[in-house]
Amino acid sequence: MSFNVTKVIMPLAGLGTRFLPLSKVVPKELWPLGEKPVMQYIIDEALASGIKEFVFVLSPEKKIILDYLKPAQKLEKVLEQRQKTELLKELRSMPLIDFKVAYQRKPKGDGDAILKAGFSIESLVKAGDPISDTPYAVLFGDDLIWGEEPALAQLLSVFRNYHQPIICLARVPREKFSHYGMVACEKIANRLYKIKGIVEKPSPENSPSDLAIVGKYIITPEVFKYLKETKPTPTGEIILANAFSRMLKQGKLIYGYEVKGEWLECGTKKDYIKTFLKIANMQRA
Repeated sequence: MSFNVTKVIMPLAGLGTRFLPLSKVVPKELWPLGEKPVMQYIIDEALASGIKEFVFVLSPEKKIILDYLKPAQKLEKVLEQRQKTELLKELRSMPLIDFKVAYQRKPKGDGDAILKAGFSIESLVKAGDPISDTPYAVLFGDDLIWGEEPALAQLLSVFRNYHQPIICLARVPREKFSHYGMVACEKIANRLYKIKGIVEKPSPENSPSDLAIVGKYIITPEVFKYLKETKPTPTGEIILANAFSRMLKQGKLIYGYEVKGEWLECGTKKDYIKTFLKIANMQRA
């Protein structure tokens, strides 16, 4: 297995029900945070961490995201004709990226979204570069870590030393334990933990720690195998955390890393507004 991670999966097919009614027409990943949309911060994090290739998992209703990602040649031509040089410069400052698209046509869980990316990659890779030999970063669109070093770069540094799946962790206050997946873990180094178990949205009394799972991971090829074998929930979803739990029960190693930086969430309207105001104020300053 290669230990050099250059590819990232970004699951963006969620329904965005917490952001209705606006999310019916504008995917929440394109909502602005200060000067950029939410997903651009995640893309920038990946690029700053050395990622070269992206796989976006979309629903068919979110094809507008592709319009954002592709060059706007007609608009550039209009701006050139009107000599809007500053606007043209700003438009062209958006980095062009190498990306593929996989579609999740039904909302069947984050694990299913990652599998959809895997199937898409598997059908496109060249001989000699199979998915079975490739680790991937996975970045969800709701979580930003604001700090000096990109969160993904921190996870990749750990992966290069330990060569096992890595889960991004952050400490949360007791009153928020029931909002997240919380980990049981054993500390083995500064900020580094061996994951022992995952408890989804526990009560404060039943949480195994104060470390919550952030939507950033490094997954090895073995994770795809476990996802394929994971039994769907009663609602028909395949959940990444369930695949991790099965791996742990079978003695597989999974590490967690408490990243440096401030966790800025965008998963609810309240969180989004708080993050928007914080970033807008920082950029204005």
